Amino acid sequence: MQWQIGNLTVTRIEEMIGPMFDPVRFFPDYDPAVFEQHRDWLYPDHVEEATGRIIASMHSWLVETPHHKILIDTCIGNDKQRMPYKNWHQMNTPWLQNLKQAGVSPEDIDYVMCTHLHVDHVGWNTRLDNGQWVPTFPNARYIFSKDEFDFWKHERETQAEETFAQVNNQTFDDSVLPIMHLADLVEGETELIADLLRICPAPGHTPGSIAIELSDSGSLGVFTGDICHHPIQVALPEWNSAFCEMPEQARATRRNILNRCCDAHALVLPAHFGGGFAGHIRESGKGFRIDFD
Repeated sequence: MQWQIGNLTVTRIEEMIGPMFDPVRFFPDYDPAVFEQHRDWLYPDHVEEATGRIIASMHSWLVETPHHKILIDTCIGNDKQRMPYKNWHQMNTPWLQNLKQAGVSPEDIDYVMCTHLHVDHVGWNTRLDNGQWVPTFPNARYIFSKDEFDFWKHERETQAEETFAQVNNQTFDDSVLPIMHLADLVEGETELIADLLRICPAPGHTPGSIAIELSDSGSLGVFTGDICHHPIQVALPEWNSAFCEMPEQARATRRNILNRCCDAHALVLPAHFGGGFAGHIRESGKGFRIDFD
């Protein structure tokens, strides 16, 4: 699937999609009555009727400009130790073939940008080659938030007991550290490509999460990462996921960015929405609604 931002092309590169998460565990504020209230648009694209599980997509965004090829978020990756997350352990998906079917080889990528450094956003940064983790995109500059890198580096050095910490540590070791010789750490609001691409701090889900704005010919697209995992959080911006490191900041950031996208009529390109995958935000009651393109 492709979208246009002015003269720029954005292509969704799929890794996997399906009813992955139990909403009771995923959303601390989960209320089944809320899902029922929004039934007309939640089912079946965003919630599976049979199980009640929320549908999530793992995908990257490929941005093509006249001079650059940019990859935003790199999913989970193949061959990686991710237990006890058994559905993500030692995966073997056609993500790399899907990228090639979009007409782009790993060597063509100029920039790899990760909205944050969670396990499902950095996996294809590296691939396994003769028992070693090597950069999947050898000619790219990898762009991370310095705040984000510093946070997870500190976590890697100090946290090792909890399951979630163990998976994060493994992720840091196999998908972040092996490419740091190709990485640039950015701070604050940063213009990466003049008049086209801007990095905007968006803390809350993680301390160094970023949003990425793409603009051309009067059109704006915003890659929101995990500011919203699921479209129910567009309708209810106060709902965090169970994985938001800074809950109050996450709520404030989510509402600020949704307001920004609504006011600017921006195309919103989240990391995990199912169904139409990307769309435009409009006000609706005390929250918002997304009209999928």
